[in-house]
Amino acid sequence: MIATDALKTDSSPIEAIRPHGKTRDSSSPQYQELKFSIHRKLLDRINLEAVYSMPGDRVRQEIRPAVAKLVNEEKTPLSLGEKDTLIEEVLDEVFGLGPLEPLLRDKTVSDILVTTPRLIYIERGGKLERTPIQFKDDAHLMRIIERVVSRVGRRIDESSPMVDARLPDGSRVNAIIPPLAVDGPLLSIRRFGGDPLQPADLLRNLSLTEGMLELLKGCVKARLNIIISGGTGAGKTTFLNMLSGFIPSNERIVTIEDAAELQLRQSHVARLETRPANVEGKGAVVQRHLLINALRMRPDRIIVGEVRGEEALDMLQAMNTGHDGSLTTIHANSPRDAISRLEVMIGMASSNLNVRSIRQQVASAIDLFVQNSRLSDGSRKVTYITECVGMEGDLVTTQDIFVFERTGVTGEGRIRGRFRPTGVRPKFSDRLKAAGIELPPQLFQSVVEVN
Repeated sequence: MIATDALKTDSSPIEAIRPHGKTRDSSSPQYQELKFSIHRKLLDRINLEAVYSMPGDRVRQEIRPAVAKLVNEEKTPLSLGEKDTLIEEVLDEVFGLGPLEPLLRDKTVSDILVTTPRLIYIERGGKLERTPIQFKDDAHLMRIIERVVSRVGRRIDESSPMVDARLPDGSRVNAIIPPLAVDGPLLSIRRFGGDPLQPADLLRNLSLTEGMLELLKGCVKARLNIIISGGTGAGKTTFLNMLSGFIPSNERIVTIEDAAELQLRQSHVARLETRPANVEGKGAVVQRHLLINALRMRPDRIIVGEVRGEEALDMLQAMNTGHDGSLTTIHANSPRDAISRLEVMIGMASSNLNVRSIRQQVASAIDLFVQNSRLSDGSRKVTYITECVGMEGDLVTTQDIFVFERTGVTGEGRIRGRFRPTGVRPKFSDRLKAAGIELPPQLFQSVVEVN
């Protein structure tokens, strides 16, 4: 927090921020100093411990008159609109994430990327754009980072300069500070809205077709093991959230994540989250530990936010020992790449396993790969639904059930293509039928154009 004894006088250090008749620059050093002057005075006058114990909406209403009084006491000439803006910004500094609060309230923003205190980008509609929003300096940015990580019981300092955390709405936060960050603290926020995307939203966005959705819905209900693969920002977690909505409400679900961000709608959900090491470098709890513990919690389904290391072996063994219907995500550019990554991660967990044994684990555990991709126009689509068939010799064999084929680009830069079924009826059709799920033959024949 800002030191409360830095300013004790009633007069503003700034006599005038702008020449008469010109627009005030809210990113100017003078305006920033005025805002922090009021901020420091407010901290001198309120009991923060009592304030933070109050509900969020109510506390802003209670404190707003005090901030308005401090603004009115300033000698700097301000219009009514500028006073209102200044009051909101001061409240954001005390109770929110400072300059980032307007971006967090904008539901069209999917990513917030702070490269330097004065260089902040956002992603909107799959495209990056620079914003006029700025922090005062590195110290200001560090205060916001520390506020985020402390709320979830984590820390960031020179001995632990990287951290993953989350916001109350489930948004994922990553921060990295010097000495690892050369030019100052870096902050990245991956937004997750309060209302997860529903199947209808993905259909409306042309992320997949109704036939593909029906197939995936049946696979989840029939308890097939599914891996969602894709690159960074391809929508893997969003898609995992959507698929989890098809899990029956009478099943017990255990989720395992580095930073809890899944938003499951079922009532019987046990959420587990990893823990970093303490100041002494001890006490770390990684996903592998949680996965082993989850097997003792009588789960019907295990959902791992993302496999990225040794826990891949434990995940596959769980799938092979009665925990059917498990879901997870993995970074990969294609289903075949996902298999290769799984082989590498299992090798990290156990160097005693030969390649054939590893591939047998993968082939027997995984039923389906769903590849998500972010295309050059910013749209996100399911580009492959691929069945893991089994082993042929020493290789894991797969067959594509649905693919997205690009056919060109429109004049507006939008990707043109089509969702095409390969005509192959999956080998797990018998499992779907045994679960009472009948898929019409035309589902595997209809081509859908995307223009």
